[in-house]
Amino acid sequence: MSYTLRGRIETRLAASLPALALALALHRWWAVELVALMLVVGVLLDTCVYHRALAYQPAWAALPLGALELALVYGLMRALEIAAPLGWALALYGSAWLSAQLCAHALFPRLRLEYAQSGGELGAAGAATAAAVALAVAGGLGADYAVRPPTVHLHGTVRGPLVIRHAETLTGGVVLGGIRVRANGVRIEHVTVVGGDDAIDVEHAQHVVIDDVRLIHFRYDGIRVLDAGVMIHDCSVSAPRTALATGVLIAYSMGRPMSMVDGCTIVGTREGISTHSSMVDVTDNHVVGTTARAISLSEMSMDSASGNRVEGAKGIGIVCMDHSVCEIHHNTIAGAEADGVDDPSRAGVAIESYFYAQARVSHNTVIASPGGVRALDESVITR
Repeated sequence: MSYTLRGRIETRLAASLPALALALALHRWWAVELVALMLVVGVLLDTCVYHRALAYQPAWAALPLGALELALVYGLMRALEIAAPLGWALALYGSAWLSAQLCAHALFPRLRLEYAQSGGELGAAGAATAAAVALAVAGGLGADYAVRPPTVHLHGTVRGPLVIRHAETLTGGVVLGGIRVRANGVRIEHVTVVGGDDAIDVEHAQHVVIDDVRLIHFRYDGIRVLDAGVMIHDCSVSAPRTALATGVLIAYSMGRPMSMVDGCTIVGTREGISTHSSMVDVTDNHVVGTTARAISLSEMSMDSASGNRVEGAKGIGIVCMDHSVCEIHHNTIAGAEADGVDDPSRAGVAIESYFYAQARVSHNTVIASPGGVRALDESVITR
């Protein structure tokens, strides 16, 4: 079909109504922000790229163009720190893309018989729809901004443990003794936590964001997540007080939105990142000097590990274990060491599938790790 510029924009805005309605129904500020971002990206592409490069747009082009827009939206979502759970973000984008296809190929041609001949323009209804979408997005953003949780600024050193029972943003300062999160919609950023059994402990909550935090001298876990959905970005975890410490632990959260651990640096713990019965995306982390497992995806979890760097892990670098299903790709594991026991599962294995686990492994780099890549105890590795 040959679209005019007005036709492209009117078709996009009108077709976005179902996704916008879903975002408003969720009553989450990130949902409206995400739909607004999708519309901005789409309209800019329509104006600057598609209108100039695609005088005629075949129907099959919807797939590659949709993939391009998804990549741009996801990248900008991460850059702008829109805290949308990955599953919901994909669902919103998928609903918008599917609605656009149904509207452009089925609904609009039936409602307006000259739709194709007019280059996708919707006439008077198109202008009214565009105005309605713009007002709805502006109103939704304004309303969500007005009811955003308060921001609490910490100054200097505060003695904890702090217990957060209401949605809020906690930023800055040093907390002694840990932070406990017991509410949805909490954001913790630019905070240093010193000490505590667990530096940050999140239980029975979701839509929790932990961004740019430094955690030291804790006893057991740097970040402990139990029955919760979290987005963890750019954390620094080091200098635990005991040899049993874990950097990031996410456990028994299968019923929550998918969690993410991204861009963290974890040094000198027993386990770096550990999951149990959860869905977690472990991406672009740097894990150094662990004494048991650097990244452990375990206990019937459905996880992915990609872009991580593991150095000097004793025993195992990355393991998928105990009936878990894992995607392990584009990681670098260097210098995994055998820990001295007569156990092939801990013989400096870079990537391991263990005890009825299923791991799909691709495009990883293994350096100076004598155990290589192994499947043990009725488990499977697919390359």
